[in-house]
Amino acid sequence: MIAGGAADGPDDDRRGDRRAQSHVVGIALLLAITAVSMAGLTATVGTVVESNTAGVDAGRVSADLDAALAPVEVTGHHRGTVSFGDGRLYTVNRTVRVLNESGEVRRVEVGGVVWSSHGHRVAFVGGAVVRGPPGNAVMDADPPLATSAGTAVVGVAVLGDARFSYAGGGRVPLSTRVGHDRSDHGDSEWRVAVETATPRPWRAFFEERGAVTTVRDRDGDGVDSVVARFPGSRELHLVVHRLHVEAGR
Repeated sequence: MIAGGAADGPDDDRRGDRRAQSHVVGIALLLAITAVSMAGLTATVGTVVESNTAGVDAGRVSADLDAALAPVEVTGHHRGTVSFGDGRLYTVNRTVRVLNESGEVRRVEVGGVVWSSHGHRVAFVGGAVVRGPPGNAVMDADPPLATSAGTAVVGVAVLGDARFSYAGGGRVPLSTRVGHDRSDHGDSEWRVAVETATPRPWRAFFEERGAVTTVRDRDGDGVDSVVARFPGSRELHLVVHRLHVEAGR
Protein backbone atom coordinates (compact mmCIF):
# COMPACT_ATOMS: atom_id res chain seq x y z
CA MET A 1 0.00 0.00 0.00
CA ILE A 2 1.34 3.31 -0.96
CA ALA A 3 0.53 6.03 1.54
CA GLY A 4 -0.23 9.48 0.12
CA GLY A 5 -0.41 12.88 1.80
CA ALA A 6 -3.68 14.69 2.23
CA ALA A 7 -4.61 16.97 -0.66
CA ASP A 8 -4.45 20.75 -0.17
CA GLY A 9 -7.84 22.13 0.68
CA PRO A 10 -9.63 25.51 0.84
CA ASP A 11 -8.23 26.26 4.33
CA ASP A 12 -4.66 26.08 3.04
CA ASP A 13 -5.50 28.48 0.22
CA ARG A 14 -7.03 30.97 2.64
CA ARG A 15 -3.97 30.78 4.94
CA GLY A 16 -1.70 31.44 1.97
CA ASP A 17 -3.77 34.40 0.90
CA ARG A 18 -3.66 35.87 4.41
CA ARG A 19 0.12 35.46 4.56
CA ALA A 20 0.50 37.17 1.19
CA GLN A 21 -1.81 39.98 2.25
CA SER A 22 0.07 40.43 5.53
CA HIS A 23 3.33 40.60 3.63
CA VAL A 24 1.95 43.32 1.31
CA VAL A 25 0.49 45.30 4.23
CA GLY A 26 3.80 45.06 6.09
CA ILE A 27 5.72 46.43 3.11
CA ALA A 28 3.16 49.23 2.70
CA LEU A 29 3.45 50.19 6.36
CA LEU A 30 7.24 50.14 6.16
CA LEU A 31 7.17 52.37 3.09
CA ALA A 32 4.72 54.75 4.79
CA ILE A 33 6.85 54.99 7.94
CA THR A 34 9.97 55.57 5.83
CA ALA A 35 8.21 58.30 3.84
CA VAL A 36 7.04 60.05 7.02
CA SER A 37 10.53 59.81 8.54
CA MET A 38 12.16 61.19 5.41
CA ALA A 39 9.63 64.04 5.28
CA GLY A 40 10.36 64.90 8.91
CA LEU A 41 14.10 64.70 8.31
CA THR A 42 13.81 66.88 5.21
CA ALA A 43 11.78 69.47 7.13
CA THR A 44 14.30 69.45 9.99
CA VAL A 45 17.26 69.81 7.65
CA GLY A 46 15.44 72.60 5.80
CA THR A 47 14.77 74.46 9.06
CA VAL A 48 18.41 74.12 10.15
CA VAL A 49 19.66 75.35 6.77
CA GLU A 50 17.28 78.34 6.84
CA SER A 51 18.33 79.21 10.40
CA ASN A 52 22.04 78.95 9.54
CA THR A 53 21.54 81.10 6.44
CA ALA A 54 19.64 83.67 8.50
CA GLY A 55 22.47 83.65 11.06
CA VAL A 56 24.98 84.51 8.31
CA ASP A 57 22.60 87.21 7.07
CA ALA A 58 22.35 88.66 10.58
CA GLY A 59 26.09 89.23 10.79
CA ARG A 60 26.16 90.84 7.34
CA VAL A 61 23.14 93.07 8.04
CA SER A 62 24.65 94.20 11.35
CA ALA A 63 27.88 95.26 9.63
CA ASP A 64 25.99 96.88 6.74
CA LEU A 65 23.74 98.95 9.02
CA ASP A 66 26.71 100.07 11.08
CA ALA A 67 28.50 101.21 7.92
CA ALA A 68 25.50 102.74 6.15
CA LEU A 69 24.06 104.60 9.14
CA ALA A 70 27.20 106.10 10.63
CA PRO A 71 26.02 109.01 12.81
CA VAL A 72 29.31 110.19 14.29
CA GLU A 73 31.89 109.53 11.59
CA VAL A 74 29.97 111.18 8.73
CA THR A 75 28.91 114.74 7.93
CA GLY A 76 27.09 115.47 4.69
CA HIS A 77 26.13 112.89 2.08
CA HIS A 78 26.85 109.21 2.55
CA ARG A 79 25.70 106.01 0.83
CA GLY A 80 25.61 102.40 1.94
CA THR A 81 23.89 99.12 1.13
CA VAL A 82 22.19 96.50 3.31
CA SER A 83 22.33 92.99 1.79
CA PHE A 84 20.44 89.90 2.93
CA GLY A 85 19.32 86.60 1.42
CA ASP A 86 15.90 86.49 3.04
CA GLY A 87 13.78 88.23 5.66
CA ARG A 88 12.38 91.72 6.00
CA LEU A 89 14.01 95.13 6.46
CA TYR A 90 11.67 97.78 7.86
CA THR A 91 11.42 100.91 9.97
CA VAL A 92 9.92 101.20 13.48
CA ASN A 93 8.98 104.04 15.80
CA ARG A 94 11.40 104.57 18.68
CA THR A 95 11.89 107.43 21.16
CA VAL A 96 14.80 108.62 23.31
CA ARG A 97 14.06 110.82 26.31
CA VAL A 98 16.39 112.92 28.47
CA LEU A 99 15.15 113.57 32.01
CA ASN A 100 16.30 115.13 35.27
CA GLU A 101 14.76 115.54 38.73
CA SER A 102 12.11 117.88 37.31
CA GLY A 103 10.96 115.47 34.59
CA GLU A 104 11.35 115.24 30.83
CA VAL A 105 13.78 117.80 29.42
CA ARG A 106 14.03 116.56 25.83
CA ARG A 107 12.14 113.99 23.76
CA VAL A 108 13.62 112.84 20.43
CA GLU A 109 11.77 110.66 17.93
CA VAL A 110 14.75 108.71 16.65
CA GLY A 111 13.03 105.88 14.75
CA GLY A 112 14.77 102.60 14.02
CA VAL A 113 15.61 100.08 11.31
CA VAL A 114 14.97 96.37 11.94
CA TRP A 115 15.80 93.26 9.93
CA SER A 116 14.32 89.88 10.92
CA SER A 117 14.35 86.35 9.49
CA HIS A 118 13.72 82.87 10.95
CA GLY A 119 14.21 83.94 14.59
CA HIS A 120 17.20 86.19 13.85
CA ARG A 121 17.00 89.95 14.30
CA VAL A 122 19.15 93.06 13.88
CA ALA A 123 18.11 96.58 14.93
CA PHE A 124 19.61 100.04 14.54
CA VAL A 125 18.23 102.45 17.17
CA GLY A 126 19.69 105.73 18.36
CA GLY A 127 23.12 105.01 16.87
CA ALA A 128 23.53 101.48 18.28
CA VAL A 129 23.30 98.16 16.42
CA VAL A 130 21.84 95.25 18.38
CA ARG A 131 21.87 91.70 17.00
CA GLY A 132 19.66 88.88 18.27
CA PRO A 133 16.06 88.38 19.38
CA PRO A 134 14.65 89.81 22.63
CA GLY A 135 16.15 87.96 25.59
CA ASN A 136 19.20 86.80 23.63
CA ALA A 137 20.61 89.93 22.00
CA VAL A 138 24.06 91.50 22.00
CA MET A 139 25.23 94.99 21.11
CA ASP A 140 27.40 94.90 17.99
CA ALA A 141 27.93 98.68 17.79
CA ASP A 142 27.73 100.97 20.83
CA PRO A 143 25.66 104.17 20.87
CA PRO A 144 27.56 107.48 20.91
CA LEU A 145 27.70 108.15 24.66
CA ALA A 146 30.55 109.19 26.93
CA THR A 147 30.55 109.99 30.64
CA SER A 148 32.99 111.32 33.21
CA ALA A 149 32.72 112.40 36.83
CA GLY A 150 31.20 115.77 35.99
CA THR A 151 30.03 115.44 32.40
CA ALA A 152 27.85 113.28 30.17
CA VAL A 153 27.87 113.53 26.39
CA VAL A 154 24.81 111.78 24.97
CA GLY A 155 24.56 111.30 21.22
CA VAL A 156 21.41 110.07 19.49
CA ALA A 157 20.97 109.25 15.81
CA VAL A 158 17.68 110.32 14.22
CA LEU A 159 16.55 108.58 11.03
CA GLY A 160 14.20 111.34 9.91
CA ASP A 161 10.93 110.81 8.06
CA ALA A 162 11.94 107.60 6.27
CA ARG A 163 9.37 104.80 6.37
CA PHE A 164 10.03 101.64 4.37
CA SER A 165 9.62 97.86 4.30
CA TYR A 166 11.47 95.44 2.00
CA ALA A 167 10.69 91.71 2.05
CA GLY A 168 12.62 88.82 0.51
CA GLY A 169 16.28 89.15 -0.30
CA GLY A 170 18.50 91.54 -2.16
CA ARG A 171 20.42 94.75 -1.70
CA VAL A 172 18.73 97.84 -0.26
CA PRO A 173 20.60 101.12 -0.83
CA LEU A 174 20.49 103.58 2.08
CA SER A 175 21.59 107.17 1.58
CA THR A 176 22.01 109.73 4.36
CA ARG A 177 22.59 113.46 4.62
CA VAL A 178 24.05 113.84 8.09
CA GLY A 179 23.96 116.99 10.23
CA HIS A 180 24.71 117.50 13.92
CA ASP A 181 22.94 119.66 16.52
CA ARG A 182 24.31 120.17 20.03
CA SER A 183 22.56 121.53 23.11
CA ASP A 184 24.15 122.03 26.52
CA HIS A 185 22.32 121.51 29.78
CA GLY A 186 23.31 122.48 33.29
CA ASP A 187 24.27 120.37 36.26
CA SER A 188 21.70 117.82 37.39
CA GLU A 189 21.25 114.12 38.01
CA TRP A 190 20.39 112.96 34.51
CA ARG A 191 18.46 110.02 33.14
CA VAL A 192 18.34 108.72 29.57
CA ALA A 193 15.43 106.53 28.45
CA VAL A 194 15.86 104.50 25.24
CA GLU A 195 12.85 102.73 23.75
CA THR A 196 13.88 99.27 22.56
CA ALA A 197 12.54 95.73 22.01
CA THR A 198 15.85 94.31 23.32
CA PRO A 199 16.48 95.85 26.75
CA ARG A 200 19.23 93.48 27.96
CA PRO A 201 22.19 94.74 25.90
CA TRP A 202 21.18 98.35 26.55
CA ARG A 203 21.09 97.73 30.30
CA ALA A 204 24.51 96.09 30.15
CA PHE A 205 25.92 99.00 28.14
CA PHE A 206 24.67 101.65 30.59
CA GLU A 207 25.57 99.70 33.74
CA GLU A 208 29.14 99.19 32.50
CA ARG A 209 29.36 103.01 32.48
CA GLY A 210 28.15 103.44 36.02
CA ALA A 211 24.43 103.98 35.45
CA VAL A 212 21.58 102.43 37.42
CA THR A 213 18.95 100.99 35.07
CA THR A 214 15.27 100.14 35.16
CA VAL A 215 12.89 98.98 32.44
CA ARG A 216 9.35 100.27 31.90
CA ASP A 217 6.87 100.99 29.13
CA ARG A 218 6.72 104.77 29.41
CA ASP A 219 4.02 105.49 26.82
CA GLY A 220 1.91 102.31 26.89
CA ASP A 221 2.69 101.28 23.32
CA GLY A 222 3.97 97.82 24.27
CA VAL A 223 7.66 98.64 23.76
CA ASP A 224 9.79 99.04 26.89
CA SER A 225 12.32 101.78 27.54
CA VAL A 226 15.61 101.22 29.33
CA VAL A 227 15.97 104.11 31.78
CA ALA A 228 19.59 104.79 32.77
CA ARG A 229 20.18 107.06 35.78
CA PHE A 230 23.67 108.49 36.19
CA PRO A 231 24.20 109.11 39.93
CA GLY A 232 25.55 112.47 41.01
CA SER A 233 25.27 115.91 39.53
CA ARG A 234 26.88 116.43 36.14
CA GLU A 235 26.63 118.66 33.10
CA LEU A 236 24.92 117.12 30.10
CA HIS A 237 25.67 117.74 26.43
CA LEU A 238 23.12 116.33 23.99
CA VAL A 239 24.24 115.80 20.39
CA VAL A 240 21.51 114.95 17.89
CA HIS A 241 22.86 113.37 14.70
CA ARG A 242 20.20 113.88 12.01
CA LEU A 243 20.66 111.27 9.29
CA HIS A 244 17.82 112.18 6.87
CA VAL A 245 17.74 108.56 5.63
CA GLU A 246 16.40 107.64 2.19
CA ALA A 247 16.01 104.05 1.02
CA GLY A 248 15.47 102.61 -2.43
CA ARG A 249 16.50 99.78 -4.66
